[in-house]
Amino acid sequence: MKKELNGRMRKWSSHICKGIVTLALSVMSLSTSLQAEDPEKEDLKFGFIKLTDCAPLVIAKEKGFFEEEGLFVELEAQANWKVLLDRVITGELDGAHMLAGQPIAATYGFGTKAHIVVSYSLDYNGNGITVSNDLWAKMKPAVKKDDSGKPIHPIPADSLVPIVKDMKEKGQPMKMGMVFPVSTHNYEIRYWLAASGINPGFYYDPASKEENIPGVMGAEVELSVTPPPQMPATLEAGTIMGYCVGEPWNQQAVFKKIGVPVTTNYHIWKNNPEKVFGVNKKWADKYPNTHLAITKALIRAGHWLDASIENRKEACKLLSQPNYVGADYKVIANSMTGTFEFEPGDKRPMPDFNVFFRHNASYPWYSDCIWFLTQMKRWGQIKENYPDDWYFDMAKKIYLPAIYEKAAKALIADGHFKESDFPFGTDGFRAATTDFIDGKEYDGKKPNDYIKSFKIGLKE
Repeated sequence: MKKELNGRMRKWSSHICKGIVTLALSVMSLSTSLQAEDPEKEDLKFGFIKLTDCAPLVIAKEKGFFEEEGLFVELEAQANWKVLLDRVITGELDGAHMLAGQPIAATYGFGTKAHIVVSYSLDYNGNGITVSNDLWAKMKPAVKKDDSGKPIHPIPADSLVPIVKDMKEKGQPMKMGMVFPVSTHNYEIRYWLAASGINPGFYYDPASKEENIPGVMGAEVELSVTPPPQMPATLEAGTIMGYCVGEPWNQQAVFKKIGVPVTTNYHIWKNNPEKVFGVNKKWADKYPNTHLAITKALIRAGHWLDASIENRKEACKLLSQPNYVGADYKVIANSMTGTFEFEPGDKRPMPDFNVFFRHNASYPWYSDCIWFLTQMKRWGQIKENYPDDWYFDMAKKIYLPAIYEKAAKALIADGHFKESDFPFGTDGFRAATTDFIDGKEYDGKKPNDYIKSFKIGLKE
């Protein structure tokens, strides 16, 4: 409370000084200037899920970046992703830490219908796939190892194939968890399984027109939804044999010795987009200056997080507080400070496991948005067939790089950044890449060719 009051006093003092200077120039320009620059709404409530990639929101608040933009932000943990999205749609939350797929699916109309927009991408990477100790014991003999006997990463799902086949023949399909139907985690674990020839099931059958809400039609591995913080307990209870989730819930399985992370999403797709900051389009239209100010504060937060290992350690301490992630500092630090532990004691360097600003991670790329649309089409969440132009138009409807670039230019003018820190002049598409676990090329400018290239997946 004291910090907030001090922030408001600084803001009022700033307004008084600004008014005196401007009055000396022109009384008329005073009103115009303030109306154009000041946030229309100052007191804001943002939702988040207890995951380490909510860090930019926490840092923007705790380091005073929101306050410097004239914003007074309350961060409120949400029970699950559905509740979070629903509260943004109804206006109970001004904005939120969202799964990248949520604004896309909501705008398209899968699961719910609301126009959600994105001016800031929160991070790259940060997820893992963990299996139970029993399942790992069955997989490990078939996993390739180096001369020291350690597994060679990335570990594909090849060693899972005979186990899945055996369970299916016994009428006991393998069950695994993911966090939400349109989550990166759902698409990543599906990608990992399908790359080894394992069918994770579909949401729609174009031949029969049958829909399947759980998305397990024809599944060899059945995926179900579990909130992130509940993943380790659900695994320990034996309800699922593995899961895909963000941190710190893979590392917690290692600390509790109940499971083994077999791969990360960095290995499934190097520098893949993960979370975004999403707001309702109606809210963005009503409060454009506030939206711009939020984007400025988040850019500074993401940059701060990637600036040094000392900053990461400080962030881990903040995130460990019960009002944020609430996990032990050591568990959070295991992946947030450039390492990742697979089996107990097998800790390996992974400097890019969490990326918040480097590699232009915070820029809202159209091509990232389009990748999610291709996966929604692949698994039957998008039933219709659309030309490439539809994918481009959808991306431009949801992702707002113009706001990001305006915020970046303002931060450069403020002296916080230089031009080379941002990808000005881009067409919004990252370069085509083969940095996937199966080596397949993704070019955001050719979405239909990409969809047709998968052996397992709907094409029409």
